[in-house]
Amino acid sequence: MRTTRLRTTLSAVAIAALLAGCSSAGGTATAAAAADTVVSSDVSASTGATVAEALAANAAAVDTTGAAEYDEADVVAVDLDDPVSSTGVTVDDGTLTITAAGTYLLSGTLEDGQVVVDSAGDGVVRLVLDGADITSSTTAAIAVMDAEQAVVVLADGSTNHLADAAEHASADEEPNAALYSSADLVLTGTGELTVEGNANDGIAGKDGLVVESGTITVDAVDDGVRGKDSLVVAGGTITVTAGGDGLKSDDTEDATAGYVHLAGGTVAVTSGGDGVQAETDVVVSGGELVVEAGGGSSATVAEDDSAKGLKGAVSVVVGGGTVQVDAADDAVHSNGAVSVTDGVLTMASADDGVHADTDVTITGGTVTVTDSYEGLESAAVTIAGGTVDLTASDDGVNVAGGNDESAAAGPGGGGDAFAASDEFQLTISGGTTVVDAGGDGLDSNGYATMTGGTVVVNGPTESMNGAIDVNGSFDVDGGVLLAAGSAGMAVGPATSSAQGWLSATLDSVQPAGTTVQVTSADGEVLATYTAAKSFQSLVFSSAEVESGAAHVVSAGGTASGEDVGGLSATGDATGATQLVTVTAGEQAAGAGGGAPGGGFGGQPPAGAQRPGGQPSSGGTAD
Repeated sequence: MRTTRLRTTLSAVAIAALLAGCSSAGGTATAAAAADTVVSSDVSASTGATVAEALAANAAAVDTTGAAEYDEADVVAVDLDDPVSSTGVTVDDGTLTITAAGTYLLSGTLEDGQVVVDSAGDGVVRLVLDGADITSSTTAAIAVMDAEQAVVVLADGSTNHLADAAEHASADEEPNAALYSSADLVLTGTGELTVEGNANDGIAGKDGLVVESGTITVDAVDDGVRGKDSLVVAGGTITVTAGGDGLKSDDTEDATAGYVHLAGGTVAVTSGGDGVQAETDVVVSGGELVVEAGGGSSATVAEDDSAKGLKGAVSVVVGGGTVQVDAADDAVHSNGAVSVTDGVLTMASADDGVHADTDVTITGGTVTVTDSYEGLESAAVTIAGGTVDLTASDDGVNVAGGNDESAAAGPGGGGDAFAASDEFQLTISGGTTVVDAGGDGLDSNGYATMTGGTVVVNGPTESMNGAIDVNGSFDVDGGVLLAAGSAGMAVGPATSSAQGWLSATLDSVQPAGTTVQVTSADGEVLATYTAAKSFQSLVFSSAEVESGAAHVVSAGGTASGEDVGGLSATGDATGATQLVTVTAGEQAAGAGGGAPGGGFGGQPPAGAQRPGGQPSSGGTAD
């Protein structure tokens, strides 16, 4: 298994101290504030962090207080059509160098030249672009080489343009963007800016970078907008087209840096690589983000390439805003944990909708996967709230290892792939979850627990998969569960479950559109379900199911009221045809070789292969 850069320590004392200091609606807080240590991916590394916790684990963003404010009387005006040396400005052979802190208003056209900021003293260097058009045939258009802080203000009503050379004349690594800064950089104002990154990046900051406002369009050969220590989008309208990653923070040395925070604004990214990529955390707390990565979910990506929508090496935390992703790779990916506490996410992926090596926790918000190979995948998946809607050609929820090799060989990369492992846990305690799966609906290579919420699985039609597939036990102690699918591998909850449940295998396949009712022995309708697909098995659990009592499954009744994934609020079984009578708490006869209690009941028959191929089909954690 790959090692993952997680901000955690192996000290139980340190972890306990951190958890005592903060809490999360989705469970215990992430250990992300501890020292940076390279460790193997571990399901205990972090669980559902909030936005506040994720940000607290990182260094503060660049201070933007008063960034756009200046006194007109202190402005040094620079005419780029005919630049001349003046206070704080020197001009030499097309290169305009700003040597002192202050406010400089740039207007006009510099057809083949460069603006350099080289201010060794304290203070902010503020560049006000008011109809500025700067193009360089040899290097960056604007290069901040030395300053305490740099601010680019887009003047109200102005249209500005920056373009660098397709090949920089200098052999030095930096500047490596059309707009480059070695100091903290803030982009603000209400005007427009178009940036062409013809050699490498469009906008790049070696320290922190904040986009506060403005209308900014970036077209870059490699990365669109990159802040090494951090990248924060607080507002504005940003459109990025990038051959590499769209938005990026890539500090690999500081555990409190290398993060991207989307807090506001409207952002559209079209990228050949990852849409949003962070060496630590991707945090979304507001705004609107639309990402198309690698050509979208209908495209394919080379094995060694990465074209994910949102990718955070340590975590991806969504606590607000609206996110829409169409990706040739995972729509949301973390080598550590993914946490959703609020916001609206709509995703399509050629691979996983949401993948995390250690933990996926959803405590709120709306998570919709419209197209994927697997909907949610991680070593641990917790759904405690929110609305989740998953469409997958394979498993809807897959609780298994973070990469193919480790999961296929069983826990730890060796041993029996069918044996249940405590490493893998599916926990459902709230929210509403609807699954449309071509493979297993709910699949855990370890154990599963349900104590609340509503889950509806429109499961597989092929007998080699099941609506529920749990290698260990599936304990149900609350909530409403309805899972319909093929009969070949159908399993039900554990017989020791505190809440009543029933598992029915029908004599024949029922077509899509069939309305079925589950009724008690005295004829009370407990559930009404209209199938989205053909099915032959039905698992149902609710507080109204009486363990040990006979229940009837019928077809042909009517459904009424609002429905969740086909499970209606009310229904009428008048005129329905009885299909089967089952006793609650007993595994359906002939249900795919499953033992009471769910899963495979231990080892599969000699020479048998686990239906559906590998226990995990999630991609490697790149």
